[in-house]
Amino acid sequence: MFKHNLLVSYRNFLRYKSAFLINLIGLSSGLACTLLIYLWVTDEHSVDKFHKLDDQLYQVMLHHEESGTLNTQEDTQSLLAEALEQEVPEIEIGLQATPSFWFGKMPLTTSEKTIKASGRFAGKRYFELFTFPLIYGSASSALENKESIAISESLATSLFGDPEKAMGQNVKWQVLEFSRELQVSGVFEDVPANSTEEFDFVLPFDIFADILGDGKQWGNYNALTYVKLTEGTDIRQLNEKIAPFVKEKSSNSNVTPFVRKYSDKYLYSKYENWVQAGGRIEYIRLFSIVSVFILLIACINFMNLSTAKASRRTKEIGVKKAIGARREALIWQYLEEAFLMTFISILVALILVVLILPQFNVITGKQIVFQLSSNLLILLFAILVITGLIAGSYPALYLSGFKVTTILKGKIKNSLGELWVRKGLVVFQFTLSVVLIAAVLVVSKQIEFVQNKNIGYNKENLILFANEGKVTENLDTFIDQIKNTPGVINAGGTQHTIISGGSYTTDVHWPEKNEEVQTRFGNMTVTNDFIETLGVDIVEGRSFSRDFTTDISKLIINQEAVKVMGLTNPIGQTVRLWGKDMQIIGVVKDFNFSSLHEPITPMFFKLEDKMMINLLVRIEPGQERSTIDRISELYKQYNTDFDFNYTFLDQDYAIQYASEGRVATLSKYFGSIAIIISCLGIFGLAAFTAERRSKEIGVRKAMGASSSSIVRLLSVDFNQMIGLAILIALPLSYFLLKSWLDEFAYHIDLEIWYFLLAGLAALIIAWLTVGLQTFKAARANPVKSLRSE
Repeated sequence: MFKHNLLVSYRNFLRYKSAFLINLIGLSSGLACTLLIYLWVTDEHSVDKFHKLDDQLYQVMLHHEESGTLNTQEDTQSLLAEALEQEVPEIEIGLQATPSFWFGKMPLTTSEKTIKASGRFAGKRYFELFTFPLIYGSASSALENKESIAISESLATSLFGDPEKAMGQNVKWQVLEFSRELQVSGVFEDVPANSTEEFDFVLPFDIFADILGDGKQWGNYNALTYVKLTEGTDIRQLNEKIAPFVKEKSSNSNVTPFVRKYSDKYLYSKYENWVQAGGRIEYIRLFSIVSVFILLIACINFMNLSTAKASRRTKEIGVKKAIGARREALIWQYLEEAFLMTFISILVALILVVLILPQFNVITGKQIVFQLSSNLLILLFAILVITGLIAGSYPALYLSGFKVTTILKGKIKNSLGELWVRKGLVVFQFTLSVVLIAAVLVVSKQIEFVQNKNIGYNKENLILFANEGKVTENLDTFIDQIKNTPGVINAGGTQHTIISGGSYTTDVHWPEKNEEVQTRFGNMTVTNDFIETLGVDIVEGRSFSRDFTTDISKLIINQEAVKVMGLTNPIGQTVRLWGKDMQIIGVVKDFNFSSLHEPITPMFFKLEDKMMINLLVRIEPGQERSTIDRISELYKQYNTDFDFNYTFLDQDYAIQYASEGRVATLSKYFGSIAIIISCLGIFGLAAFTAERRSKEIGVRKAMGASSSSIVRLLSVDFNQMIGLAILIALPLSYFLLKSWLDEFAYHIDLEIWYFLLAGLAALIIAWLTVGLQTFKAARANPVKSLRSE
């Protein structure tokens, strides 16, 4: 019987080629989307999960109460880790570290070469907490003293030709005016792609402590804190216990520490009013739902097309029932046909995934490798069963339920319930299509808005590069020479990356400040001319100037700081910063010195003549290439062994929103696929309608009806269904997209034309799809449909 059913299915596939191809295209496309999203979701969930101490590895976060607002951040005091380890029994190990992006790529020099690489500072037990396996060296001693450095396998090969030869070798490290002769004490495996931390070497945190100097205070946030908890620790009770920890250490501190599982930070990074409120997990949920909907749409197409061809198979069913075939056998026949169709579609989908995956990796920024793992095989089997049942159950039950007499008399009629089910499925399909079209429009507009928003300074034609080597020793001279370079408008230095928000401090005090309310200030330490180079407007007072030697004790604040501090006449006011009196000499217009996900916060500029990590240069438009070549030549005069590496600030700015850009791109692709599959569904329903009403069409044409009137007649039901779908989709899409836009502190306004355009696009697509089928039916020769009469 099984073999017979396979043969019948094969013959039906050959006989109804168009239906077979439509089903194959729809199902395989839907399954391919589902598999790609599954691979992406699996990869997202694997990030940071490879650490052996994953269940015990936590990161300490801080809740801040600032001027009536509740914020959460991961930057902590560098003193916190050691204090927690000593005073909290549930914390076995407390470890401080810095992000790898703080200093960018730093030069490492051997007797033969210099290589720039990204590194981080970390506590002595870093390799005991984090699973970055050491190929050579010991996890317990790799960062034991200030003369140690642990490097990656790739970096060891680049510096010394072989990782094993690297052990015990001397390396000179330098950043700003700080330099150390270090000895390679460990070589670790390259950091895996599914790690949020990306670095090539690790230095002892004690070196960073030396750089901080007196900045190692409870009022300064200049480190990340990680802890290993004892097994079985109750996280809720621990958080209650450590909540007042920082306040007890610092009388003017108003922060509340808590622990979060380290591997959760990638997916659950967003906090609102001290409550975890999502993060990248929202994208996972979004695309998981999209994959389910796409697969459902494909299954709906299967059902619609199967029932659309029912009239062609009624005689087959009647004959089988007349000779004694049971309904169960017929049900199994159609289910088997559905399973066979699904199995073929899965094979095609796997081929599509293999072919598409390289481009999919480019779009998503991933390095996903397709492997038929046990989990994937289980998923494929589940898809086969579930999809086969969903796609085949309704046609099987519907077709096998016909009575023999009804079939042989040709009196098959559609039940009211059947019509409502089919129409409901089409409404569902196009509701989702309209939502997806609106989403594509709004997401694209928001990304365009972010990229082009006036953020308070002109980010075009600005290059950023590191202050390193002999440039550090002659910074003022080097900056002056850059300014005199043809094509250069201005130049300055800063301790920060400009777009990452810099560092923060709460140790700012002013007259009439409520000391019970803590305010976090952004801090940008800069050279003369930096503000002019960045292009930030001075709205009151003046900028830093070489004409005033006392500017080292002055501050320039932004408008938000004036507002928070409640200063009526800020110029000339004295504030106390880090225990020193500083006078305000200027106010700059508010600008975004962080992500557009965050609102503008109070900040200040402070003047320094050393310790600048980055140099910023503004270039005349149209002369970028020649000017950069001149700067490179000047740079080489100072650092003959270093490569001149630079980035454009607008490109760095765009990288902040890479995730949103990828979501926008993926939404376009998946939205287009969902719309195409939906069109296949409505095409199937149009074919069903045209076939059911073929005799009616023939009679009308014989009575003189025009093709256009028949097209209108057949399109009425479709217009009603599509109109209902649009009515449902518009408020639904508005609610969903408003929730997404609310994640941005600055976003576009939701205008009515986005949704009207989405509805109109769906309507036009549906009209084209239905029109082709109905026009074909209207143009058919009535003799063919009336021949049997």
